[in-house]
Amino acid sequence: MDVSNPIHQHLREGQVIPAHPLALDAARKLDERRQRGLTRYYIDAGAGGVAVGVHTTQFAIRDPSIGLYRTVLELAANEASAARGNTSRPFAMIAGVCGHTQQARTEAELAASLGYHTALLSLGDWRTETEAAMIEHCRAVAAIIPLFGFYLQGAVGGRVLSYDFWRRFSEIPNVWAIKIAPFNRYQTFDVVRAVVEAGRDDIALYTGNDDNIVADLLTPYPIDVDGKTALRWIDGGLLGQWAVWTRGAVKLLERIKRARESGSIDPSLLSLGAALTDANAAVFDAANAFRGCIPGIHEVLRRNGLLDGIWCLDPNETLSPGQAENITRVSRSYPELTDGASE
Repeated sequence: MDVSNPIHQHLREGQVIPAHPLALDAARKLDERRQRGLTRYYIDAGAGGVAVGVHTTQFAIRDPSIGLYRTVLELAANEASAARGNTSRPFAMIAGVCGHTQQARTEAELAASLGYHTALLSLGDWRTETEAAMIEHCRAVAAIIPLFGFYLQGAVGGRVLSYDFWRRFSEIPNVWAIKIAPFNRYQTFDVVRAVVEAGRDDIALYTGNDDNIVADLLTPYPIDVDGKTALRWIDGGLLGQWAVWTRGAVKLLERIKRARESGSIDPSLLSLGAALTDANAAVFDAANAFRGCIPGIHEVLRRNGLLDGIWCLDPNETLSPGQAENITRVSRSYPELTDGASE
């Protein structure tokens, strides 16, 4: 593995990367103090970076009538720089980039100008185009900023992408990482195999499968290369789930790394993984097709004193019936996953 950029190396080592939420006040306007506070919380919790301008930040920030995309990217970049001071610990700044090529290039140029290290490239708007056209799009954005690929689950707008797509994507030189989030074991394996068979051991692999976090991170994936079995791990996680209880997530990843290094997997880790899946179902509102996902994240942050309310840009986006009670249940049931009181 030849990785010269320290942030690229940092990503390959495996980090907890929260998907950064959007802090609003009761008038549904940006709460700058709370927004900055969230960034500081993630840094203080030991996260290895943040992803800003992604689904958890709410895609509507790009709407011209709202116009918050640049603002939230600037706030996170400035706060991260100030909070870290002179520390030498790397911290990855990842900008969510979406849309077709013109929009994505514009967003990538802005992110690069603000000092972001890489772009989490969503292909959610590419619903009918050929995979060949999508690869050309990825190459165009990679010419501006290193790419953090993103396999998005179908339930929230993603599409099934073939092994061949991920093999060709892995051959783009300026790809640093891939977030694997199809919520599907077959498709997850496609990405791991494509990266290994492309000979790209420098590409960091991150789980975005919020329903299978611990198992993804504990599994050595066996890939046959020229008649020999290569084992590849998923390095870390870039997750909406890790936007809450982030201190607990950092401790969990540290424990998983120790288990991988020792070669001995404590069954209690698998049990903890099942608990995290249950907790995620409550926070993300899996019972209602994830409709309350962002309000659920906000509710946990509110209970932990990091937000004043659960307001979203869309006034119709709120908790589903029974979701708050379900969050209380998992908070009480699995205190080892949390940062403290969240009832």
